Amino acid sequence: MNIEPPVPTTKNPAAQFAGDVWLDPIAMPHVDGQTMVVATVRFAPGARTAWHSHENGQYLRVTQGIARFGSRDGTIIEVHPGQTLYTPPGEEHWHAAAPGLYMEHIAMLQNGEDPATTTTWAEHITDAQYEGR
Repeated sequence: MNIEPPVPTTKNPAAQFAGDVWLDPIAMPHVDGQTMVVATVRFAPGARTAWHSHENGQYLRVTQGIARFGSRDGTIIEVHPGQTLYTPPGEEHWHAAAPGLYMEHIAMLQNGEDPATTTTWAEHITDAQYEGR
């Protein structure tokens, strides 16, 4: 057993996130065969991801604020602290903080065979998509 060393908070890249979004890793693979990735992700009010999907799906547990999750059919789901959203493998979606509120969630996923392609990124969402118009 060991206590994991601290890893500095990183700001997520503008190519995949609009607004200020920070990431703090919790669990990352150490040896071959391990695939679990867990991180705390903090979004400034109105900050959001671009469209994306995950090879093996993803769980998102909201811990603070109000989260918005959107799908390609235009559905937007608001998720509150203590609730967990599951996104199935390959489903394109986005996540964001609601307007005027910071939001934090714990992201949990399993890497694919090639960790570099576990998440497939697409275009940024529009303001209209974020607002549900």
